Amino acid sequence: MLRKSDFYYDLPEDLIAQTPIEPRNHSRLLVADREKGFVCHSQFYRLFDFLKKGDLLVMNNSKVIPARLYCDIKGRETGGEILLLKQKNADCWEAIVKPGKKLKKGAEFSIGEYLKGEVLEVLEDGNRILKFYFEGNFYEILDKIGNMPLPPYITEKLKDKNRYQTVYAKENGSAAAPTAGLHFTNEMIEELKEKGINIAYVTLHVGLGTFRPVKEDIITDHKMHTESFYVPDETAELIKRTKAAGGRVISVGTTSLRTLESAFSETKELIKKEGSTDIFIYPPYKFKVIDGLITNFHLPESTLIMLVSALLGRENTMNCYKIAVEEKYRFFSFGDAMLIL
Repeated sequence: MLRKSDFYYDLPEDLIAQTPIEPRNHSRLLVADREKGFVCHSQFYRLFDFLKKGDLLVMNNSKVIPARLYCDIKGRETGGEILLLKQKNADCWEAIVKPGKKLKKGAEFSIGEYLKGEVLEVLEDGNRILKFYFEGNFYEILDKIGNMPLPPYITEKLKDKNRYQTVYAKENGSAAAPTAGLHFTNEMIEELKEKGINIAYVTLHVGLGTFRPVKEDIITDHKMHTESFYVPDETAELIKRTKAAGGRVISVGTTSLRTLESAFSETKELIKKEGSTDIFIYPPYKFKVIDGLITNFHLPESTLIMLVSALLGRENTMNCYKIAVEEKYRFFSFGDAMLIL
């Protein structure tokens, strides 16, 4: 029976990356080979060295919205903060608000000259359903007035908000970036294609639940958050062709991995699929679709390090993290990368 403490490691605070590295693909890359059991060190721009012609990289093309908003509250001298989580319909969103005492049901607020709104409902978990009133395109307004919802462990201000966005981000909806993809440049993706590495996309809108700590001692007692996903027809077909030809399906990030494993689990075959998932992957787990993973280094005792352990093995994973700390890799969202094959 696995416990939360089985996934703990000591991380010096100065190894938590506060700013992204430039250029994007010059982060370090720790490579862990599951069959041969060795670990080697490289750079992300040399990812080609570890891939084969006919391999398939599956990327999450969800786009982070500038979901952190600062508002004036009607009838109050001080303002509040809104963090958009999930769009419910054209003008209603589920959100986290601060301070909760001032943003009760019926409270009205405004954000500059662009947005007005009111609190429609207070949910059991304390989140709010907000209704917005605006003219024009909501996402264009967010681009003007919103701030990127950086994780709580990043304390430095982001100079360029596009650096918390993958270069292939397309579908609006995430409250956090699928960070494994932050290492890719457009030029690198084109080079991969030229070398016979195929690229496919899925969509999973990342919620802030990805940062939710595991509170239960026995990990199977933890309840995962729900996220919406989409696997297009062309991606499903490309995966089938890759498998049939003996190529490897390598997930870029834990979100792409959860998407593919969720889609297969529900249908028992990989086809075009749209839905929601609360899949929790931890050891032991038999992977149905993916053969490898590109990922960043995750928080101690998090569901993400548990997922990595399901693929690499818990002891191997914790050993890799020990090595990464000793070698002073950069950790978390703006940190270095790990390739598991």
